[in-house]
Amino acid sequence: MTNERVYKMAFSKVYPLLVQKAERKGRTKSEVDAVICWLTGHDEFGLQAQIEKNVNYETFFREAPQISPNAVKITGVICGHHVEKIEDPLMQKIRWLDKLVDELAKGKPIEKVLRS
Repeated sequence: MTNERVYKMAFSKVYPLLVQKAERKGRTKSEVDAVICWLTGHDEFGLQAQIEKNVNYETFFREAPQISPNAVKITGVICGHHVEKIEDPLMQKIRWLDKLVDELAKGKPIEKVLRS
């Protein structure tokens, strides 16, 4: 799948998949929301508004109030790529989100997932 296709994916279609991934492993929707809000700076209402507006990934991250300054601490492999080495800024943000939800689903404590 090309980057452009990923960027144009509706966040409202991806979001339930992120929640399902976490819930299958005993985590909650509110924990997924906390991870997304930490990364993007959205609050609960802003996140819900983006979902309801049916924005794509590109718009979702472009309209993010503030990417967490601690996001650069997110390291590791997701989908065969080291997230810290991804050069495309938008793809890196998308993979950061994937990595955070993956860590959550694997049982990592929320405090560690959020790099606090």
